[in-house]
Amino acid sequence: MFNSLSDRLTSTFKNLRGKGRLSEADVDATVREIRRALLDADVAVPVVREFTAHVKERALGEEVSGALNPGQQVVKIVNDELVNILGGETRRLKLAKNPPTVIMLAGLQGAGKTTLAGKLSKWFKGQGHSPLLVAADLQRPNAVTQLQVNGQRAGVPVFAPHPGVQSEFDSVTGDPVAVARDGIAEARQKLYDVVIVDTAGRLGVDAEMMQQAANIRAAINPDEVLFVIDAMIGQDAVNTAQAFNEGVNFTGVVLSKLDGDARGGAALSVASVTGKPVMFASTGENLDDFEIFHPDRMANRILDMGDILTLIEQAEKSWDKGEAERMAQKFADQEDFTLDDFLAQMQQIRKMGSMKKMLMMMPGAANMRQQLENFDEREIDRVEAIVRSMTPHERVAPKILNGSRRARIAKGSGVHVSEVNGLLERFGQAQKMMKKMAQGGGIPGMPGVAGPGGFGGARKKQQAAKGKKKTRSGNPAKAAQELREAEERRKNKASVPAGSAFGAPQDGQDFDPSALNLPKGFEKFLGK
Repeated sequence: MFNSLSDRLTSTFKNLRGKGRLSEADVDATVREIRRALLDADVAVPVVREFTAHVKERALGEEVSGALNPGQQVVKIVNDELVNILGGETRRLKLAKNPPTVIMLAGLQGAGKTTLAGKLSKWFKGQGHSPLLVAADLQRPNAVTQLQVNGQRAGVPVFAPHPGVQSEFDSVTGDPVAVARDGIAEARQKLYDVVIVDTAGRLGVDAEMMQQAANIRAAINPDEVLFVIDAMIGQDAVNTAQAFNEGVNFTGVVLSKLDGDARGGAALSVASVTGKPVMFASTGENLDDFEIFHPDRMANRILDMGDILTLIEQAEKSWDKGEAERMAQKFADQEDFTLDDFLAQMQQIRKMGSMKKMLMMMPGAANMRQQLENFDEREIDRVEAIVRSMTPHERVAPKILNGSRRARIAKGSGVHVSEVNGLLERFGQAQKMMKKMAQGGGIPGMPGVAGPGGFGGARKKQQAAKGKKKTRSGNPAKAAQELREAEERRKNKASVPAGSAFGAPQDGQDFDPSALNLPKGFEKFLGK
């Protein structure tokens, strides 16, 4: 969504690198480029003026002039101001003290309200709630049917006493206000703790539409009114948001179609103009493509700083803990990494969603955007097909895969033999890396990761210490001296009384540091 804006801002900040001091001309040039980038992204003009004024004021202040790296300080200022215009802090839904919590969706037709209702209901269900969808959009053709399909996909019941309009030639019948009110009563009777009311929209703001939305709000007294806005509509987003704010006084904003290729100015304008926070973002067509909107994380994405926290949250939500523990145990036991394990890891990654989206959350992803755009999401499917075309024995012992076996696997998975060869080559590299990690040659200093300081490195150190023998010098005179010293240390150690862990002398004896077998030089430190 913010590719163009991100590229422009990243390019602007490159000109500030390496400058020990920023002149007023440097600040003016940077602010000018920021202004152009925001206007090109369809950000509302009043928002752009306020944003650039704050950036310039802070950039010319003491926090930049006294900074060790003025360029990075300017980037921090821009990041802070982006967070402010995006809403400042993450706003959570307010649940009713006495269930059910009633959430009303409002917005223009085509903004994605019905799809969002399904996503929101699935999200609530995943949080442990029991949601109910209410089909109060009786005027858009097949809106009720679409909500029922989304409810079925989400595993959430739908209250739809009226079928609504089935085609564009049918006249509108039924009372959406009564449907919404009856839906709340149904939820109370059957003990649903969340009610999501899907309302009708128009192609444009009109008095009749706004009055209907206001009547529904008055009838059900919702705890939250979410304004769903298409993030691709540009400057008109501001006018639409202001009209709905005056008409229904919404409490939060949901940005839909945030995965599109539009410039994204709506996201940067709505919260600042209306004073209402962006609470959720819809990032795709699947019901799982839905996330809480974090202003600080979105600002980091725009400035190409990545969004590691969201990436970690997605991994924690989708990663199978049992599978992770099984792999950790394999590392601990130093068992071979097999193609079955390789396939299991690929399937775990698939559960996290789009690889392209995940990689774009990494810091500096803008530098490899072209490669990511060309990434084929079906590659994981091909890998799975190749591995599943192998016999169980071949997955455990891939070295037996000769030419005829590889040809059979390629035919069974519908790929070329070269793709099978490429997969086996990548697997061989992964197997070597896993073996190295299990033996303690992995990433140093990272807890929970094989290597020094991890579960592999600790074992390797113990084994090395256990089997280590002190070698003697090849010089006969020096070897004899070492034997005498070793015998002397043995006698001193034998003379230590029981219970004296550190070789403390008995009464009347002098303290001999050599009894401790201390490193060379410590005798002088102890005065001996």
